[in-house]
Amino acid sequence: MNAPPARVMDDELWDRFVEITGGAAAPCYQCGVCTATCPWGLVRQEPFSVRALIREAQLGLAGTGDSLWLCTACAQCEATCPRQVPVAAIMRALRSLSWEQRETLKGLPSVLWSVYWNNNPWSQPPSQRSGWAQGLDLPAYDPELHEILLYIGCTASYDRRAQRIARSLVKVLRAARVSFGILGDDEPCCGEAVLSLGHRDYFHELSQNTAGILHERGVHDFVTISPHAYDVFENHYPQIDGSFHPMHYTEYLSELITTERLHLPIQVDQRVTFHDPCLLGRRNGLYDAPRQVLSSITGVTLVEMEHHGADALCCGGGGGRMWMETPAGERFADLRVREAAATAAATIATACSFCIACLEDSLRSQKMQGVEVMDVVEIVARALGSDRR
Repeated sequence: MNAPPARVMDDELWDRFVEITGGAAAPCYQCGVCTATCPWGLVRQEPFSVRALIREAQLGLAGTGDSLWLCTACAQCEATCPRQVPVAAIMRALRSLSWEQRETLKGLPSVLWSVYWNNNPWSQPPSQRSGWAQGLDLPAYDPELHEILLYIGCTASYDRRAQRIARSLVKVLRAARVSFGILGDDEPCCGEAVLSLGHRDYFHELSQNTAGILHERGVHDFVTISPHAYDVFENHYPQIDGSFHPMHYTEYLSELITTERLHLPIQVDQRVTFHDPCLLGRRNGLYDAPRQVLSSITGVTLVEMEHHGADALCCGGGGGRMWMETPAGERFADLRVREAAATAAATIATACSFCIACLEDSLRSQKMQGVEVMDVVEIVARALGSDRR
């Protein structure tokens, strides 16, 4: 039997890892709960060994291989870790070292180059960033005139499916008589794709620039469409500029309904199950707001999947996985749509464009009929009579 190849400890690599993580991996005592709870174990014969990667990091062993890029940053492992190890941050740190050593997956550098050249990771022209709003006559944000800035984000600016979500949100905000503006083609990329792919230095540069633009435009209170944008502003920008107050749109709509600024007069007879986006739920604790919005709509019957709230299964699109190919048969969303079907709900509601993309793709690949995926705000728009089918 051939012995496995020797692994060489690298003191410089270990020092660098400790530097960029602040020693966050040190409390890990290799209990293996992270590996046991990781959703990859549900779809692969060989599970993703989170424990092994962290152990290699603790020892300063070079060469983590392609498995490093499997992490979706869903935080399921963090929710169950007895030592509260920030696993997702450690994975980003390991990816950062991979960038420094030029050992990233094929295709990922092009995502970062697109952000650099195009101000978005979708390889789309920056001059078309506000094309989604054609015909809506949206004003440029003015802090003297507007309550909030509506931060659209790259995905809702360029992805056709997500553009429909943005347009629905505009209709809802106008129905509530909210004064808001947008930044149009001048809107900067939040850098979430760069952060999730682990390029630490470029994210720092990009976020400094974005914070500067928002500061120059007098932005304080702003609402995001994507929970990915919300998370990056809420948890990764405070150390850059703590004056920002981001809200996810479901949180904002819940406030508008509670304060009776938003009235939903149309009955919508739908049996709905809600899929919790990881960055909205486990990462930021926003479980109630989207459910409160849905429950406020007359006619909506809200039912829960087997795994919901803190136990919700990841769709598979986080942690930069939207920019990587996931083989058929290894997609978390396939499991998720089957869970949704078991509730007999006709609609899977969520509040994340990445989740919608993954869930709709799984519905098609699983050939499941009679079930649709909708964003929460699209259902709200139906209750206004502006998006009825």
